[in-house]
Amino acid sequence: MTVIGAEAYPLQWPDGWPRTPSHRRESDNRFGISGGFTEEGRRVGRRITVGRARDQLMDELHRLGATDIVVSTNVPVKADGLLYADNKRLDDPGIAVYFTYKKKKFVMARDGFTSVAGNLRSLGLAIDGMRQLDRHGGRFMLEKAFEGFLALAPPNWKKPWCQVFSVKPEWQGDITALYREKARERHPDAGGNDTLMAELNVAYKEARQEGNNMREDPDDCHPQHAIQVTPASAGPSSTG
Repeated sequence: MTVIGAEAYPLQWPDGWPRTPSHRRESDNRFGISGGFTEEGRRVGRRITVGRARDQLMDELHRLGATDIVVSTNVPVKADGLLYADNKRLDDPGIAVYFTYKKKKFVMARDGFTSVAGNLRSLGLAIDGMRQLDRHGGRFMLEKAFEGFLALAPPNWKKPWCQVFSVKPEWQGDITALYREKARERHPDAGGNDTLMAELNVAYKEARQEGNNMREDPDDCHPQHAIQVTPASAGPSSTG
């Protein structure tokens, strides 16, 4: 299961994230070159590679506890899901990482360096830095920090009605009664909000259109009109 709309190739840059102009991207030399120095003081070794940087990023995400990870770049993907070890410069070296953390979908993106490897490594180091909050007793701070990276579904995407109602597609039951039950949780007066209630209304309409085997109240075609929410202390109620 992956984040909705996330593909490993080509790059799926998340909506709302600013892009770095090509002339402002930094060299990836800072990550760079592993090894020692010559007698003249020149550093020798190997530059950071796409494969190594991806592995380091994946390691950091796994240490964090992330699952359903999709690393999206403009580097072609092998059949096993790994990136080809292609270090050539791309016109768009940006990377985006989609993942699940504590049952929520997140996305982080980076394009501030001139290579895919540099952006992968930069994001891996960023994840490591955020994990330090947890290592030093800042679990709450870590979770608050991640709230800014919540992944949004595409604008035209909506949950299937069965997901909204938390039932299987083949479920057969009283859809109107289930609507009332969910409305007591989602209604703004019961601690929910307008967005959750609107989603429920759309799901109810969809369920009725598809639900030939569903039972519903024949005298109540618009159950939202029958929802009455009382203060939390008294508990919600409904009338038929």
